[in-house]
Amino acid sequence: MKAITLKRYGSADDLELSDHPEPKVAPGEVLVRVRAAGVNPVDWKLAEGRLDGLMESRFPQIPGWDVAGVVERVGFDVAEFAVGDEVFGYIRKDTVQLGAYAELVSAHVRMLAHKPASLSWEQAAGLPLAGLTAYQAIERVKVAAGQTVLIHAAAGGVGSLGAQIARARGARVIGTASEHNHAFLRGLGVEPVVYGEGLADRVLALAPGGVDAVLDFVGGEALEVSWRLLREPGRLASIVESGARSGGGHYVWVRPDADGLAALARLAEEGRLSVPVARALPLAEAAEAWRLSRAGRTRGKLVLTVG
Repeated sequence: MKAITLKRYGSADDLELSDHPEPKVAPGEVLVRVRAAGVNPVDWKLAEGRLDGLMESRFPQIPGWDVAGVVERVGFDVAEFAVGDEVFGYIRKDTVQLGAYAELVSAHVRMLAHKPASLSWEQAAGLPLAGLTAYQAIERVKVAAGQTVLIHAAAGGVGSLGAQIARARGARVIGTASEHNHAFLRGLGVEPVVYGEGLADRVLALAPGGVDAVLDFVGGEALEVSWRLLREPGRLASIVESGARSGGGHYVWVRPDADGLAALARLAEEGRLSVPVARALPLAEAAEAWRLSRAGRTRGKLVLTVG
């Protein structure tokens, strides 16, 4: 099969499109013919060795944790999927080596769900990691109908999905973002506020009694401000600052979760969750996708198309 590979830790310049052996399919796994693979900042951060102290990496390495495709083969003891099923998933394995930037990838059934028909291949590939991150943060602080939620970086990839999920639960959402993103947030039903000095006062002007929960997708000063805005201590989840735990909050590192993916798929099918795709590039242009991701100027997901 064709795959994007790295021979060693490096950068976008070190990515190569090359021939690679087809992955084996263990019991409980399926082989997926990849139609699209999502691009996330963690992909190039892993390639640079930033998480070397945390995760085992082996080379040659195929990057990518987000996938959408068609089941081509099932392993022993697989009843959840059949050949021909359209699936999507967050396929983070214990060892970083055989990822989604390839024509074929193997994945355990606990990492996959049936692809919602309402999403294109590109949209489905852009949903798993960001969507599950938002979903699991929302679950951690128990967002419910009638509550007011503050989301930091609400216009970002994770934040915009989190805003939609919270709104689908019946929550009121206040979101921090740069002013040029405010119209976008209003389109999602979010009440936007700008970052920076005076943030607490701007939030309290909208919610005089404070907020019920905070989702921190940016870190830094936003975290410090948030503690003062919470009606109930501890209902804060951050995906950036592990120090959130010291204040009684939660630090969320997204996990593969088939049930969570299925919940996201239902929201998409109901028309309550959309996945904006900023740009879709062919697999051979993975290096350019990484450069765009690293620049941080895109709104929406970057995706690689395969086949």
